[in-house]
Amino acid sequence: MIALTLAELTGLAQAAGHAVTAGVLADPTPAPSTPAPHLINTDGIVAAIAKYIAPLLLAGLGVVFLSRAGKGEMSKVLTSSAIAIVGIAFIVGAGALFLFGQNLVSLIFGSN
Repeated sequence: MIALTLAELTGLAQAAGHAVTAGVLADPTPAPSTPAPHLINTDGIVAAIAKYIAPLLLAGLGVVFLSRAGKGEMSKVLTSSAIAIVGIAFIVGAGALFLFGQNLVSLIFGSN
């Protein structure tokens, strides 16, 4: 028969409690075979479009406008310019809604 003192029993109980607590509360580590999720860099895509593609499109519009003006087709140039300006206004408005959309929704529906 094994005889244990009260101090030894208390020590064993505390050690068992620490072992159980450490096992339950420890942060689980992810398995190394789990692949990381692939995320799309949407901020980079939008920045690339704004930096490279939009100026090329505007330059193309400028060439078309200048070529028509050189031919004397001023009414077509003015019409195309007005359409381009309205299009740019829509793009700016969409960007403003994108930036301030959450504030606008909170203003209309109230904040939670």
